[in-house]
This record gives sequence, C-alpha cells and structure tokens, in this order.
Amino acid sequence: MKQKIMITASGLQDLQAELNDLVNTKRPALVNRLSIARSMGDLSENSDYISAKEELSFMDGRIAELEEFIRNAKVTTPSKKDQVDFGHIVEVKNNSHTVSFRLVGEWEADPTQKMISVSSPLGQALMGKKVGDKVEVSAPVGKIEYTILNIS
Repeated sequence: MKQKIMITASGLQDLQAELNDLVNTKRPALVNRLSIARSMGDLSENSDYISAKEELSFMDGRIAELEEFIRNAKVTTPSKKDQVDFGHIVEVKNNSHTVSFRLVGEWEADPTQKMISVSSPLGQALMGKKVGDKVEVSAPVGKIEYTILNIS
C-alpha cells in the first residue's frame, strides 16, 4: 500500500471535482473529436487527429494521477489548537508586513492563493510553533524572521 498523502477536505473536493470534470465532460468530448478526425481519412497527415490523440494521452495520464492520489489521500484536520499544524491558517509578521496563509500538503500548495506546503522551508519552520514564537527561514535574499501572531 502506498503512503497516505495529507490533504484538507476542501483540497480533496477540488481534486474530485477536477477528476469528475475530466472523466464525464472533457474526455468524452475529446474522444468524440478524435473520432471525427479519424473519419477524415489519412491519419498520417491529419493534424487534428494527431493533436487530439496527444491531448487524450495527457488527459488519461492526469486522470490516472488523480485517481491514484485520491485513493491514497488522507483528509487531515489540525489536531492541536495552540500549535501550528497541518490545515491551520497562520498569521505571521515580518518587520511591518503581516500575512496570513493556510498550511497544506504539496498537492494543494498555491502561494498565489495563500496556501503554502508544510514541506516548504517556511512550513517546516512553523510546524509545532505557538503564538508569539519567532522562526527564521533562509531565502535567496538572506535569512527572514517571522513572528507568529495568530493560529486558527
């Protein structure tokens, strides 16, 4: 059995929705496009057929990847109320800049959505810490110190 992969409930829902969309909407449309392209004759010079075939191969790979991930996903909720843990929203301050983000698994991480991986340098530094604790993270610009302001 493969190792379980930590994910939040909303992250799992998003992946299940993506899988459902691929399997029930996008793949059937692509198979139909492939069938139409195939009916147009010589396949060796049929760019639409070749393109659809490649897209179908990539899509089938993504479907297999999602199915495997969902099979091995373990929905995890924060177990500690007063310490930074997987799934928590953490508010930190660096100098005069304050930012909040959610600690998630690698599959959910998206810094543009303020979701950082627990395995990232900042995520690792924060795990197990409490409000008021300071953590230091090495970055390309040097060491950056953060103070934990809130955990929810």
